[in-house]
Amino acid sequence: MSHPLLQLDGFCVAYRTVEAVHSVRLQVNEGEIVTVIGPNGAGKTTLLCAAMGLLPSTGQLMLDGERVARPSVETMVARGVALVPERRELFGEMSVEDNLLLGGFYQWRKGKRDQRARMDEIFGIFPRLRERRPQLASTLSGGERQMLAIGRALMARPRLLMLDEPSLGLAPLVVREVLRVVSQLRSHGVSVLLVEQNARAALQVADRAYVLEMGAVALEGKARDLLHDQRIIDTYLGIGKKE
Repeated sequence: MSHPLLQLDGFCVAYRTVEAVHSVRLQVNEGEIVTVIGPNGAGKTTLLCAAMGLLPSTGQLMLDGERVARPSVETMVARGVALVPERRELFGEMSVEDNLLLGGFYQWRKGKRDQRARMDEIFGIFPRLRERRPQLASTLSGGERQMLAIGRALMARPRLLMLDEPSLGLAPLVVREVLRVVSQLRSHGVSVLLVEQNARAALQVADRAYVLEMGAVALEGKARDLLHDQRIIDTYLGIGKKE
């Protein structure tokens, strides 16, 4: 039976005196894909960045049942969490291979020298990256850059992968391909917390979902149920478009 991998309770994030995320309660179980959807400005990216330790927060964050008193990037990475930011943050003048090797640096620093074997695993997940191995990251298509960003994060062998808007700027066919791979990460032992503006695509790939509005959780439930919830259909999926 799966158990909670990430738990947020009373989680708040403020920019100086303005609170952007209010008392969020959220859980990602082991082997689960959870999505956070909502309108622009709802606080989705802020929530993800704070959970990764990039922004200060208050409230409780627990990993694998153990409280993390002061989340920091170093702590979260050491505990098996990786983030793929919205801008992907690739090194454009480095090759696909070198970007991937950089993603495995933390494991290398810990004394693990299996980066080449791990890279072969990543190429198994994203065969197109194997074809682009010597290319500079800056020469890749948008979809290929997103695959590389995810692949680089997976090089650290995370238990939890947090994705911020992976569909941003991609054509619909490419979005489906990227999210199809995301849905398969469970078979590689990776749980996923997915922040996504494309509500329909996110709900189709996720197990559970949270709807964030004005920095607070307005609705939560099984993704397949929210996909057919009239409020979600009217607000995020297009009026009357039941699928």
